[in-house]
Amino acid sequence: MMLFAIGCGAAQGADAVVWPTQQWQTSTPEAQGMDSAALAKLLAFGATRSLDSLLIARHGRVVLDAYYAPYTSDIPHALNSSTKAVVGTLAAIAHKEGLLDSYDHKMLDFFSDRTIANLDDRKKSITVQNLLDMTSGLEWEEGITGGREQSLADWSKSPNLVQFVLDRPMAHDPGELFYYDSGNPHLVSAIITKLTGMKANDYAAARLFGPLGIASHYWRQDPQGISTGGGGLFLLPRDMAKIGYLYLHNGEWDGKQIVPPEWVDRVNHATVNMNAAFEPALRYSNFFWALPDKHVYMSVGYHCQVIMVLPQRDVVAVLTARDFCPFGRTADMISAAIKSDAALPPDAASAKLLADALHDISAEKPGAIGVTPALASAISGKSYKFPANDLNVNAMSLTFANPSPRFDLDVAGPGYRSVKLSGPIGLDGLYRRGEPAPFGVTAFKGMWSDDHTFVIDAQFMGVGEQRKWTLSFDGERPTLHGKSRDGRDVAVAAEP
Repeated sequence: MMLFAIGCGAAQGADAVVWPTQQWQTSTPEAQGMDSAALAKLLAFGATRSLDSLLIARHGRVVLDAYYAPYTSDIPHALNSSTKAVVGTLAAIAHKEGLLDSYDHKMLDFFSDRTIANLDDRKKSITVQNLLDMTSGLEWEEGITGGREQSLADWSKSPNLVQFVLDRPMAHDPGELFYYDSGNPHLVSAIITKLTGMKANDYAAARLFGPLGIASHYWRQDPQGISTGGGGLFLLPRDMAKIGYLYLHNGEWDGKQIVPPEWVDRVNHATVNMNAAFEPALRYSNFFWALPDKHVYMSVGYHCQVIMVLPQRDVVAVLTARDFCPFGRTADMISAAIKSDAALPPDAASAKLLADALHDISAEKPGAIGVTPALASAISGKSYKFPANDLNVNAMSLTFANPSPRFDLDVAGPGYRSVKLSGPIGLDGLYRRGEPAPFGVTAFKGMWSDDHTFVIDAQFMGVGEQRKWTLSFDGERPTLHGKSRDGRDVAVAAEP
């Protein structure tokens, strides 16, 4: 599914702010000084990066709202770590309301009722600002620069996520070094609850989502009822864009100052070096990433769930995806599509290029179709259990014998608890969509690559995840092949 505005209103600058509280207004790219042909190239690039959606708004109007099949506009999308930026925004609102007296407030003051392990002077000196800048100094391994996400794995097994983070030993002095740690925003979420008496989810609904006209959202919570600070928020891409638009306008929304402008200015001029080898220019502040040399800042979630703000260009962009994306190159391609601050003449040829590109990415293309072997009948409906593995698949069953082929899957979900999923699976080269589930909306297809090998292409739409598994049969016991979350090849044989 795709949406593309064909209106041709005049370009709107900063003196005529459009507030999309009820809904976004739409426009052609040329009417807002952008080149449709360049946006068509950006769409094609997005297809190579496994994008689910791409939205661009300029001068307050959506000029591109694209959805890559089989993902569609009506499915909320997990923000993953872009949730952190929302948590930071709520901290800024709490400070504006006088509930948080200072960002330099010592973090442990909010947890004085707890007994905390590894307590020393360094841990006592951690401030809220250290948490917001990922410079708390707490020992943590999340794999952002490569390696295993060991701390996340250990954390997910803990019965009390806040306590787990508080108990971590110190690896550095607070403020000494940036180190990516999803435990930091979870502590900020817990602090928001302490300050407001509300879950971050409810505080956001009252102070942030409500004023912005974000009517529908979902936010996971931990076993103690704390809204998960490191991830777990789901929004529609158009509502994600509203968060960016609030920042584009220095925290103001339709005459009301929701976020203090000095907070936004600190984000816009982030100085904390992320020491990111994959993009050395990256800086950090208040749970936002920034590329100062490109005058861009953004919220970033695993697998490129991004809200990008280009303040000098009056642009907000939203990307959701199933793979990682290059931030600098993406920002450059968006900037390259901007030709003027005023409206450009209509360009029928460029408009057709963009319309064709939108149609191309929104229409599902059939994959290969294999020949069904005799083995299919023999294994149909059988359930295969697997020992603990890094594919997080506990059990799998495939049914081929009826007119509606289906899968049944038992996987390890958050906290490594078992989650059972089931739904249709396409054998004609096209995905079959299932019902909404904890992992989004399932869309599965499969094919026999030879007489003993079945290949599964599994999309979990709305959570930015795609899995490709291969079941190879040697006798009655299959082996499951795939890649782990950190990209390693994994093979696990079914139990006897």
